[in-house]
Amino acid sequence: MLQKGDKAPYFQGQDQNGNTLKLTDFAGRKLVLYFYPKDSTPGCTAEACDLRDNYERFLANGYAVIGVSKDSQKSHQKFIEKYNLPFPLISDPETVIIKAYDSWGPKKFMGREFMGTLRKTFVIDEEGVIENIIDKVETKSHSRQIIG
Repeated sequence: MLQKGDKAPYFQGQDQNGNTLKLTDFAGRKLVLYFYPKDSTPGCTAEACDLRDNYERFLANGYAVIGVSKDSQKSHQKFIEKYNLPFPLISDPETVIIKAYDSWGPKKFMGREFMGTLRKTFVIDEEGVIENIIDKVETKSHSRQIIG
């Protein structure tokens, strides 16, 4: 299990436009790396829109923001267009990044148990060290959990 103070696991993935994003691209900047279950679902939309509405605050405080889910690049493109999201979303259909960040696990929905992406956010500092882990995400006010 990852903890505050651990070196963030290296990641590399494709965003909605096919651009490769990797942890080392953000050296010298703070990074909000958030994991979410599915594009265009109510909780994920609320979370993404809250991050969007506070995006200027993130930038002003030196943060980059990236979302990660199993959804396809095409799904991410539609989600970004529909909700005018200003940050990239990485497509991780093989769950490589999701698992590296302990964001894959058992979930329950309508009495059914299954494995899926856990809603979790990692704040990574300029040196690539995990500064904070938020695993009880408040979707409608997630920005406040990250930067107050």
